[in-house]
Amino acid sequence: MAAIPVSQSQPFSSKTHFRASKVHPPTLEFISFKNFSSDQWLLGGKCSVNRSRRRVEMSSKRVVVSATTAEKPKKRYPGEAKGFVEEMRFVAMKLHTKEQAKEGEKEVKKPEEQSVRKWEPTIEGYLRFLVDSKLVYDTLEKIVEKATCLSYAEFKNTGLERSGALAKDLEWFREQGYTIPEPSSPGISYARHLEDLSEKDPQAFLCHFYNVYFAHTAGGRMIGRKVAEEILDNKELEFYKWDGDLSQLLQAVREKLNKVAESWSREEKDHCLEETEKSFERSGEILRLIMS
Repeated sequence: MAAIPVSQSQPFSSKTHFRASKVHPPTLEFISFKNFSSDQWLLGGKCSVNRSRRRVEMSSKRVVVSATTAEKPKKRYPGEAKGFVEEMRFVAMKLHTKEQAKEGEKEVKKPEEQSVRKWEPTIEGYLRFLVDSKLVYDTLEKIVEKATCLSYAEFKNTGLERSGALAKDLEWFREQGYTIPEPSSPGISYARHLEDLSEKDPQAFLCHFYNVYFAHTAGGRMIGRKVAEEILDNKELEFYKWDGDLSQLLQAVREKLNKVAESWSREEKDHCLEETEKSFERSGEILRLIMS
């Protein structure tokens, strides 16, 4: 085929100018911490700044792609359709052993991961467990009461609080002639960790909040019954009693957690879920005291 002469193609206008177009790649939008208003600071406290900083860090790690790239279908996370608490529950169940839960996948490696039926508790160990547990609940409840992060205020007076009940139980042991020990390393370390997270990492803190309170209402009650049978002549401690219908109290907290998580990005939700294993490790160290 003969080449088309220039004269037969689109004519050149004397006013037409050819310039190399400058292509600007898509840019990442970063958050300026200078743009925070005093109202935002008061509402969110330190959590607002830390949350924004983490989003910047997460954004800086993303790969910049062409703006014309087709959007991929949204990935669905296990439990996501029922709310974020169901996502947390799903991750937590996977960290149980088969002896602890039907959904468990973890191999038994530590004494506290065995079935409760195989535990051999001691009074001395149980008292250490109660004392360290009280320190953890004291810390959680003080953080929520102080509410340096606005979302924490949602969890005041949920009915799940355990500090007061534990104080009554320890007083009962004292009346029976037992010496109440001072908090030990696992409890002290966990309390400090919670305080640290509450100031700079609200998603991680609320992961611990969820796992500590919800685990006690399930596996914690099983442990309480086992200990009562073995060493307390079946006495039920206040630690395992709640005022009101427990299922309703739990549902109310689930709804609050789901509400708070609605404002989180997917990265922040994933960060919260990733903290679950650390929560289990910390709680496991305290549980192990029962058999010491």
